[in-house]
Amino acid sequence: MSRFQVVSGKGGTGKTTVAAALALALATEGRRTLLVEVEGRQGIAQLFGSEALPYEERRIAVSPGGGEVHALAIDAEQALLDYLQMFYKLGSAGRALKKLGAIDFATTVAPGVRDVLLTGKACEAVRRKDRQGRFVYDHVVMDAPPTGRITRFLNVNDEVAGLARIGPIHNQAQAVMRVLKSPETAVHLVTLLEEMPVQETADGIAELRAADLPVGRIVVNMVRPHLLDEDALRTASGGRRKEIAKALTRAGVTGSAGLVRPLVEQASEHAQRVELERAQRAVLAGLGLPTAELPLVGEGVSLSALHDLAEEFRKQGVGDEAADAAGEGPGGARRPGPGGGPGRGVGS
Repeated sequence: MSRFQVVSGKGGTGKTTVAAALALALATEGRRTLLVEVEGRQGIAQLFGSEALPYEERRIAVSPGGGEVHALAIDAEQALLDYLQMFYKLGSAGRALKKLGAIDFATTVAPGVRDVLLTGKACEAVRRKDRQGRFVYDHVVMDAPPTGRITRFLNVNDEVAGLARIGPIHNQAQAVMRVLKSPETAVHLVTLLEEMPVQETADGIAELRAADLPVGRIVVNMVRPHLLDEDALRTASGGRRKEIAKALTRAGVTGSAGLVRPLVEQASEHAQRVELERAQRAVLAGLGLPTAELPLVGEGVSLSALHDLAEEFRKQGVGDEAADAAGEGPGGARRPGPGGGPGRGVGS
């Protein structure tokens, strides 16, 4: 499995929840995952029940087997100051520019600069190694912008590399694109089994492929259980009220006549929902990508529910794929775990 996991999706599909569950699923058996937020909504902190994330990497959860999930809310202004220091040694000058408002101008007005900084910081975390030459993080998971602008967001460095033909800006942009267009990266799209999210997912996949960006999985989120078997669905969709009334009477249900109409209406709505979901599954199957499904959790997603969703990912092979692709140091040696016991909980 790719080391850089980018999670996008139409608004309302639960992409932040999916990104968090994926990070937990990948952080198993001593592996370390960095969960990155780029939209400034502090959605990760809310999910894990922690305080607002600062511009620093900190542990927020522990997975079974001692794996760790770290999180980072990337701030574009701070990322620009890092960039100025890294390439131009302008630490103090950068802080002076911030006081003058130049940093805010660059990150909010200059076209594309914000996205360059956000993707650049995430890719730096993907490439970062320790003194022994081992990757600091086995996986980096990004809670990315929605499907409608994910391709432009990821591809902005291509445009920058074309504008700045030489120098550190050009080199940095090229380095970022080498990560984003390599097998190290996979862009996953989250959808619901509804017509608009599925269509936006199909359009997003087409745009990503046209830009030569690597598409990973389709994650079908908030999947509802089917409550009726096939015979019951056919009966419900046909509105066969007399048969239902007779069945209730035979079962000894008194006042069955008054129950038939609301029961039939609810069953009919469920049958229509099932048919809609089947049609959308057929559309998704035609896109030719692997899929994963996560169940509907209900109101509010607790930390325990996140772990349950992560377990669903593992049942569908996501964690197993990670075990074959991550956590290996030079020469294929397994990197030792970062410590910490098994179990669930928010880290300090």
